[in-house]
Parts: sequence; structure tokens; C-alpha cells
Amino acid sequence: MFRWLERIVLACCEPLSRYLPSSRGEDYPLLWHKDLEKHSCGKFSCAMVQGNPVCEDYGHVEPGRQGTFVGIYDGHGGPQASRFACDHLSRHLIRFARARGTIDEEVLNNAVAATEEAFLDYVRERFEADPLIASKGCCCLVGVIWNGTLYVANLGDSRAVLGHDHIERPDRIVALQLTNDHNASIVQVRNELNASHPDNPNIVVYVNEAWRVRGIIQITRALGDAYLKHQEFALGTNFPRFHLKVPITRPVVRADPEVSSRNLQAVDRFVIFASDGLWDLLTNEKAVEIVNTYPKKGIARRLLVSALDEAARRVKIKYDELKKVGINERRTFHDDITVVVIFIDHSMLNRELSVPGMSVQGFVDAAPRRSEFNIVQQQPGSEEELDDMP
Repeated sequence: MFRWLERIVLACCEPLSRYLPSSRGEDYPLLWHKDLEKHSCGKFSCAMVQGNPVCEDYGHVEPGRQGTFVGIYDGHGGPQASRFACDHLSRHLIRFARARGTIDEEVLNNAVAATEEAFLDYVRERFEADPLIASKGCCCLVGVIWNGTLYVANLGDSRAVLGHDHIERPDRIVALQLTNDHNASIVQVRNELNASHPDNPNIVVYVNEAWRVRGIIQITRALGDAYLKHQEFALGTNFPRFHLKVPITRPVVRADPEVSSRNLQAVDRFVIFASDGLWDLLTNEKAVEIVNTYPKKGIARRLLVSALDEAARRVKIKYDELKKVGINERRTFHDDITVVVIFIDHSMLNRELSVPGMSVQGFVDAAPRRSEFNIVQQQPGSEEELDDMP
């Protein structure tokens, strides 16, 4: 009773227009959203907003009969790696899961490794004609709900945050971060990097107001970034931004994800998966409070607009002024942001959907298609059989 009363009071205290773009064509420029769709054990909401001149973020939700897949891919240097991961990682995961007959942490590790290997092959094929392809990379956050368990794999500084009821005070919501940020700005991450590269005193350098691996990149784990992993992709002086004066002898950016699992409990209400553009502007607690307070429909979009409102506040302009900023200047105010909110209906956790949901890929122009996230091996020649993997 108290929670519903709190929601009504908070909704009345602030005008809805501050958080939700109107339906009269006044949406924030370059914002994409799916307000509420079904997945294997509840509903989900997703939204994206472009901050870079070319969007480098991709989001992906595969709501199948037997489980739900979520992917957040935050590119850097360009969209090539993030788009590749969006197109291929879930399919690798399905392939390994079908071979194993289940999903577990090893399946997630194998799917990420296969995607990394395939992207390096993609880079190798194009390197001579386009050397800069070796500088493309992406943070990768993957979540899978399967048989009542939430599996999470992460490389980079995208983040998964669980909202769950306080055990002793059910009227309160608690934010639990499920992933660690792999970013050199964090003291522990820098210490681990220095300890793993004792022969390289300049493995992490403070440049342009940030700690960076080899003075170039803040992320310490990622897909791609071939030039920071393999000497064969070294970039010469024609590319000063990515040229390494001292060649690498082994990878300085890791490609192995941090993988964890959680048996979903009755107190677990929802999970927020988002790229770092959201977490740069909202704390875990604030994001969870917003999701807990407002209706499910459009909640990912509400989180985005709350973050954009904060971005405007920090530079002392109004939200309406931020909406008018041109595409080439928008990155000064905010990054690309991708958000997926997965609500958990515990009464559905061990049931199969009668019909799989629709696959959702943010900012990808494609006709809607039925989700491929079905782990039980399909019969050869069936309409759900996966195409040949790359």
C-alpha cells in the first residue's frame, strides 16, 4: 500500500513532461524506444539516444520461449565492433547452448571468445585496405535469464544493476550492482593492470585528464581493439592517435569477460542493463528509484530523459535547449546511451511462452522478426534453424 502511495505522490510532485517526451512529435532528437514488450518471464522496456555524430551503441533483446537474452554493445573508435557484436554474439551463444543442452557461465565465456575471434578475422581480412579497422572496439555487456538464473558477462564499463526489495523493509528498494567497471579511472583496476604488467611502467598513463592504457584508452577489457592485443595489427605513424611508440609484446587490453550468475530470488524485481552514458549521469540508486517509482511502460525512455535532464543541468542549460543542440555538438553534453530494463515476474520464471517475443535491436533498420532464443535444438530444415555462423 505504501509503495503505491509513494508512486502517486512522486508522480504528482514533478511534471511528467520532464521525463517523457510527448506523443506530438516533440521527442528528444535521435531517441529510439520500445516502451513495453514481453519476454520469457515478464516485460521489458528499452531505449537509446545518440550522442555521437555516428551512433556507436547497439542494444539487443532476444525474448524466446525458454529464456531471455540482453546485449549492450558500446563501441569506441566507430560502430564497426559494436554492430558486429550485436549481429553475432547472441547467435554464438545459442550455438554453444544447444551443443551443451543448457546455459551456464562456460557458455557465456565461449560465446564472447567466439565473437572476439570472428571479429579479429574480420579485421584481418580488411586490415590492408583499411588499417583503422584495427582501432575499432566495444564494451560488451550480456545478460541471460535461463531456468530461474540470471547470468551476466561483462567487458568494459557498461553496467547491470539489480533492483530488489529490502529484506527487512519491503517498502524500500535496494540497488545492487552486478558487474564491475573495467576502467582505468578506478584505482583497483590500475593496480591490477600494473601488477599484471610489471615489465611495463607505462602500462597506464594519466593523459588528457584521465588514466588510460598506454596513454590511449580508458577501457581495460573490450571486444576488438586489435592493435592493443596483437602486434600484427600495429598502426604506424600515419595514425598518430593509435600509434604505439613502444610495440606491445602481449595484449594490454583483455578480451575475457567477467562472468557471474545469480539464482533469482523472490525479492528481485528488475534489472537495468545500460551503457556507461547512463551511469555517467545517474547513480545506481537514482536509476533504481526511477524504475521503482514510475509505471513500467516507457520506463527505459524515462531513464534516458532523466539522464539528459541531468546532462543539461550540469552545464546550466534547460532541457529544451539541449534538445536543440546539433548532431555534431551533442557529444559535448552526453554520450550515446542504451538502456534495457528487464522486469521479473516470478510466476513465469519456469514457464515457457506460448509464442516467443519479437527480437529487438535498437537503431537497426530491419523488419520485426520472431526471437531465435530457443535452446532446445530444432530439427534440421525447420524455420527456426540458425543460419550458418560466420
